[in-house]
Amino acid sequence: MSVSTHAYAGPVDLATYGPYTRGEPIYPFKGRIGTEAFPAEPGRYHLYVAWVCPYAHRAAIVRKLKGLEEVVSLSYVDDERDGRGWAFRERRGHDPINGFTLLEQAYEATEKGYGGHISVPVLWDGKNGVIVSNDFPDITLDLATAFEQWADTSVDLYPVALRPEIDELNAWIYQNVNRGVSPGALERLDERLSGQRFLLGETITEPDVRLWVTLVRLGPEHDLASHRHLWTYAHTLHELPAFRDTTEAWRDR
Repeated sequence: MSVSTHAYAGPVDLATYGPYTRGEPIYPFKGRIGTEAFPAEPGRYHLYVAWVCPYAHRAAIVRKLKGLEEVVSLSYVDDERDGRGWAFRERRGHDPINGFTLLEQAYEATEKGYGGHISVPVLWDGKNGVIVSNDFPDITLDLATAFEQWADTSVDLYPVALRPEIDELNAWIYQNVNRGVSPGALERLDERLSGQRFLLGETITEPDVRLWVTLVRLGPEHDLASHRHLWTYAHTLHELPAFRDTTEAWRDR
């Protein structure tokens, strides 16, 4: 029997460390790919994500939609947290880039003495050994636009001509769906999809990714199947590998 030599955190230990309560969600690292500090380069950057986090899920989808699997590497933290925050355990695998056992170590490497919120996704710069960004909206936009030299350019998630409309729709989805489904939100989306395949027409754009990660986590109280066009739309997305392969469970199947 082989024995793993990878470094892992110990089991979740609420008795010793308590539940995770480390500060309000804030996103202080806001570097952007394509700047002088962080130029777009294949093999330089790594994504730390979690299966259970919808905001991290978005980054995993966009990476695959744009065909960046060989350009930006990716690994998963464990699903569960104690007071130490996100950790690497055998269930989801080791940290292949730094050998960290806790994601906190990436934050500490970037800002010594960092005591704030430990979030995913994290975009890591392997060249300089620092976090580029933990600002989840910026990460997906950069994955969608900043690596075009190596990406699948047939997929344009953030087309220039549609950016004002995308930004407005993204803000609405965040407030009315991602943060909790508001009254009438699913009905409004169902109506929007009654005459088109995706949220902005016949091709996938960034708002489709942002909506999907909440749709697949809706409980039965929202009865997605009762919204005919939204239900068809969700199934259409699920047929695409970038959505299906990055989604572990679909509660409303």
